[in-house]
Amino acid sequence: MDVMKETGHRPYPLPSKYWLMRQRWSDVLFMHLPIQPEKLQPYIPSPIEIDIFDGTAWLGVIVFNISGIYPRGFHNVSIRPAFPEINLRTYVKCNNKPGIYFLSLDVDDWTSYTLAKKWLHVPYYPAKISFQKNRQSFHFESVRNRESPIICKGSYTPKSEIFFPKKMTLDHWLTERYCFFSQDQRSNMYCLDIHHQPWPLQKADAVVHTNDLFNPFHFDITNESPIFHYSQGLDALIWNIKKM
Repeated sequence: MDVMKETGHRPYPLPSKYWLMRQRWSDVLFMHLPIQPEKLQPYIPSPIEIDIFDGTAWLGVIVFNISGIYPRGFHNVSIRPAFPEINLRTYVKCNNKPGIYFLSLDVDDWTSYTLAKKWLHVPYYPAKISFQKNRQSFHFESVRNRESPIICKGSYTPKSEIFFPKKMTLDHWLTERYCFFSQDQRSNMYCLDIHHQPWPLQKADAVVHTNDLFNPFHFDITNESPIFHYSQGLDALIWNIKKM
């Protein structure tokens, strides 16, 4: 599939033609919950700003399988075997450029939580993650730390036909993001651009048995009802990270 064949859906132009790698993201669960911006603000560094939809900020818990990592020029040779990831993110903007800010990324892959953590300046954590498909449902469990574990456990099942969310809707706002921002230990800010075709989404049923990902940030949103989406996945192109 030619990931570059369509770019008109992007909110801003491609950074260049010289992307570094392609990744395949598969069997994705998007779980989103609203949060008051003032509760989120202490964890968002300047100069990026919290992005809001109808006055509300949002947290996303994203569960998926990275089923291939292909450096440019290696179309069919993945440099890593498939591995699952669970990340906690929110939505921000900088100079009116919308993007993602990661609060944590749990991953069962040594390369990600060592080398990629230093390269991308994002908070990767090593975790033991199981990710299994049973008929039409997916079951996951992540355990970070052994002494004081951070656990995220649940299951999800796609329910509806595939749809592509329309612009200006919440579904589109939550999923169609084409960069992320990060900060190093010296408070330098960075931006990494990505590109992919529009997300093919489905509504999903999900049961989250345990979710400790919010605990380190003291987010109390237990009374909020989550929104669930599923995607069978897509290929994403990734550029080199740039200092802002």
